[in-house]
Amino acid sequence: MLVNQQKTWSEINKKAIIYNVKTFQSLINKKTKIFAVVKSNAYGHGLVAFSKVIDKTNVYGFCVDDIKEGETLRNSGINKPVLVLGPTLPSLLKRACASNLIITISNKDALDAYLKSVNKPQFHLKIDSGMHRQGFYSENISKIINSLKKIENNFKGVYTHFCSAKDINHPTYTEFQFKEFKKVLAIFKKTGFKKIIKHAASTGAVLINKKYHLDAVRIGIGFYGLYPSKELDIQLSKLKLKPILSWHVRISELKNIKKGNYIGYDLIERASKNIRAAVLPIGYWHGFSRSLSSKGIVLVNSKRVKVLGMVSMDLIIVDVTGIKCKVSDKATIIGKQGSEIISVFDVAAQIHTSHYELITRINPLIERIVV
Repeated sequence: MLVNQQKTWSEINKKAIIYNVKTFQSLINKKTKIFAVVKSNAYGHGLVAFSKVIDKTNVYGFCVDDIKEGETLRNSGINKPVLVLGPTLPSLLKRACASNLIITISNKDALDAYLKSVNKPQFHLKIDSGMHRQGFYSENISKIINSLKKIENNFKGVYTHFCSAKDINHPTYTEFQFKEFKKVLAIFKKTGFKKIIKHAASTGAVLINKKYHLDAVRIGIGFYGLYPSKELDIQLSKLKLKPILSWHVRISELKNIKKGNYIGYDLIERASKNIRAAVLPIGYWHGFSRSLSSKGIVLVNSKRVKVLGMVSMDLIIVDVTGIKCKVSDKATIIGKQGSEIISVFDVAAQIHTSHYELITRINPLIERIVV
C-alpha cells in the first residue's frame, strides 16, 4: 500500500532547510537580525510547512506579502515578528493590529491614511533608492519627519530593496542605491530616530558584501537552497546551498501508441515510431508550464523521458519506451532519481523564465510534505 496517496506532491527537505539557515548564519554577524522571507507561499514551497520548520531556528522573524499570509502564520502558531512587505489597504489596518503584524508604509497616501486611522499597527518605512517601485524618495523624507514624530512609538524600521545585487563583479548600481539609502539613514539619525531597525540586504546583497547587512537582513531564495542568479551560483561555487524542494507525480496510465498516431491536443506531435507512453496526472493548472509541450523532461525510474505533445490542464504524456515502470510509480518533475537530477534552473531555462517564477507557480493546493 502506498503511504502517500497523492497524485502529485512536493517534498520539502527539513535537513536541507536547517543546513541553509546555518550556512547563512555563518556569514552574518550574530547581532544582525535575520528575517526569513516566506511571501508568495514561501516562494512556492508551502507557507506553513516551510515556516514551521524555520521557526524552530533562531531567525528573528518573517516577511510576508500581505495581511492574509501574516494571519496564516499566526494561526499556525508562529509568534515571531512578521513584516508585511506589500501594501496594506487602510481597511486592513484593524486586522494587522489584531494579529500583531508589522506593515510597510511606502508612500504619502498610505502614511496619511495611517495617521487618520484609529488602528495603528507597528510599521517599517520603505525607501525607493533606485528601483522605482515601492517607497519614498530620499529627497522627500524631510517632509514627513514631523508626521513620523507623532507616531514614533509605532515606527520600528526603515528599509530599501536592491534591484540588481546578483553579481559580485558588477555592484555599481547596488552601490548607488546603498548611498541613496544612507542619505535617509543620516536624516533619521540627525532628527533623533535612533531605535529603528535598518535593513537593505536580501539574499544577493547578503552574499555580495557584509557592509550591506546593517541591523537586519531578509533572506528568501537562499533559504530555499537557490541562488538569486546563475552568476552568483558560479562565483560562489564553494558556498554549497542545498535545494529543499522536489516535485513528484505518480504514473496513472500506461499505453502503447502506434507509429503515425497523433498525441495530445491540437495534433502538434505525431509518433515517429511505436511508443510506450505513460500518462502523468499533472498539467499547467498544477504549475507544469504549457511551454514544456513536446520538449519537457521528467525522470522515470532514474531515466530522463520526454514530454509528448501538448501539456494539458491536468495531464501530460511522456515517452517511457524501453523503461521498466508501472502504474503508481513515481515520476520526478524537479529533483533527483538515481544519478539523474532535474534542477529548478534546468526547467526555468527550458521555458525562458526565472527560477523564481517557476517555483512560485507551483499550485498552492498541491500538498507540501516535510521529509
